[in-house]
Amino acid sequence: MRKVVLAEKPSVAQSIARIVGATQKRDGFYEGNGWQVTYAFGHLIQLAMPENYGYNSWSKGNLPMLPKEFIMIPRQKKEGKTYKNDPGVMKQLKIIKHLFEQADTIICATDSAREGQSIFRYIYNYLGIKKPVLRLWINSLTDAAIREGFSNLQPDSNYDNLFLAAKARSEADWLVGMNATQACSITGKSLYSIGRVQTPTLVMIVERYLQNKNFKSVPFWQVTLDTTDGVKLTSAGKWDEKAEAERAYNTASKARSGKVIKAEKKQMTEQPPLLFDLTGLQKAANSKHGYTADKTLNIAQSLYEKQLITYPRTNAAYIPDDVYDTIPGLLQNPVFDKFRSVIDAIEKPSRRCVDASKIEDHHALLVTGVNPKTKDIKLDEQVIYDMILGRMVEAFSLPCIKLVNTYTVDAGGFLFSVTSSVITQMGWRAVYGVDDKERPVIPVWRQGETVCFTGAELQQGQTKPKPLHTEGTLLAAMETCGKEIDNEAQREAIKDSGIGTPATRAGIIETLVARKYVVREKKSLVPTAKGMEIYKIVKDMDIANASLTGQWEAKLADIERGKMSVDEFNSDIIEYTKHVTDEFLNSGLKPILTGKQTEIECPLCHQGHIRFFDKVANCSNEGCNFHIFRTILGKKLTNSELTDLIIKGQSRELSGFKCKDGKPFKARLKRDDKGGISFVFNQKK
Repeated sequence: MRKVVLAEKPSVAQSIARIVGATQKRDGFYEGNGWQVTYAFGHLIQLAMPENYGYNSWSKGNLPMLPKEFIMIPRQKKEGKTYKNDPGVMKQLKIIKHLFEQADTIICATDSAREGQSIFRYIYNYLGIKKPVLRLWINSLTDAAIREGFSNLQPDSNYDNLFLAAKARSEADWLVGMNATQACSITGKSLYSIGRVQTPTLVMIVERYLQNKNFKSVPFWQVTLDTTDGVKLTSAGKWDEKAEAERAYNTASKARSGKVIKAEKKQMTEQPPLLFDLTGLQKAANSKHGYTADKTLNIAQSLYEKQLITYPRTNAAYIPDDVYDTIPGLLQNPVFDKFRSVIDAIEKPSRRCVDASKIEDHHALLVTGVNPKTKDIKLDEQVIYDMILGRMVEAFSLPCIKLVNTYTVDAGGFLFSVTSSVITQMGWRAVYGVDDKERPVIPVWRQGETVCFTGAELQQGQTKPKPLHTEGTLLAAMETCGKEIDNEAQREAIKDSGIGTPATRAGIIETLVARKYVVREKKSLVPTAKGMEIYKIVKDMDIANASLTGQWEAKLADIERGKMSVDEFNSDIIEYTKHVTDEFLNSGLKPILTGKQTEIECPLCHQGHIRFFDKVANCSNEGCNFHIFRTILGKKLTNSELTDLIIKGQSRELSGFKCKDGKPFKARLKRDDKGGISFVFNQKK
């Protein structure tokens, strides 16, 4: 009986092959012991581009593009202005098809999540395979987890809703992205990429930037008093007018003593933090170590593939009861020895993170107990591993208990106060310790007691704007659609309504950077001139509405849970696509870049004239799609070179082009009747 397993990556296939005994390496798969283990490398199958549906030009007449049925094609790579099949993808698909056709049993072993499910199903459906499939669903890649997964294989049909949600998401992104991008570019006469999730994310970055830069700092004044006990009291209020502050200062500085009119003592309990989900890990790694969200995700994925942590692309900060039962034993593993003194104080691990109802596909991030020293991990990997390790100890520790003392003192009719906390039980805070500044020692004052002063000081401060978004604060904003929610439980409750998913948010940020809409300045994310231009166009449109985007994410989650039909979602997204497209087409946009109108007649429509912009030359005729981009394979064309290409149909031999490997080359450019560009090389060479 021939059993074929499809994993998402070669490295995962290798781990699975070792467990099932498929030890012989073949071209594109492993084989042995009645098993064949093959692999994809990400999405081998993708949604076709508009031209595959007959939309061969960018024109208002084509919009909105609403394919009756989406076409799936092998992943392609761009060469010049066209896309071609990737030879490596085509070869691997051929191998997978042959193995599937010969198989008695097919097992889906792609990542156990929405995207992993779509990777398998798109390949399976594209190849036209009709055989039943079993699903391997695991939380980690340890040998024990893989063996347990194979002993509990489920029909792949159990995960139909997961695939339907992934399919609906990709088709929605195609509909909104393709139509909005073309509508914006046609109307504004400049090429901008618009996306269902990408654009509201950009808007959040720009709005925070504008809030910061347009903030008008306002001065304020406070008065402080030093006491004979070495304690500094601060005025209970702040004054906007210096004269009022000076009056308080003069009165307080003349007073030699004041009376304690209020002495409050409260016990405050700080519960342990929840375990890390992916977004929580990315935020913490950005704040503490400056890691980008994408870097943290890649490191976590590597740790997962090295069997050191559980599945990283999780949106849950909780674990179920059966996993909790393993925690006492796991905490005794030598990998936790650096926190041994804290762990020894834990009589029974906290159950705050135990709630199966808050887990969709995968539980919170945990270490597996496999020793990192056996895996030759890198320094950055050790940093992320230690963060997960430390958070586990924090999450299962006792609460931190503080005694908070607040005193209010009357000095000549003005009120001054001081608050201090003394930790009576370190609990989870013992993991990383507490800065001494957090626990100053102050005298125990009683209500009615007299406090003596040694001096007063008038201090001026300035109001400060909200800081620019870092990747950490942006991830937090994406989780809540920009709503400022500090309460951990409330943030958890609206996770399904955030922008994007834990698995996609890092990619969204990287896309904005790659398209030069945003740049990184130290830890901050700053919009570029191009990003600001897009913001000016979309800021009042629904495509920029983060809350609306969050509602789409919530609907996708409902599809995954079987609470919403795909047909209903698709109907809604088509109406939304029409609305977004109309918003651009009817916006009355004018070209943002001032193009130079030439006397060159358009060689395509023969009605308009060519205009030269900074990045493109195009026709002035609204109904014509003739355009040539200035930059081709790294070479930016001059006006003279563009003129030759448009009038003569070809240029002289030009230098400055670069191959994919960075090597420079020379060539002439040739234009066809529709504006397509090809290279012509010197035959002698």
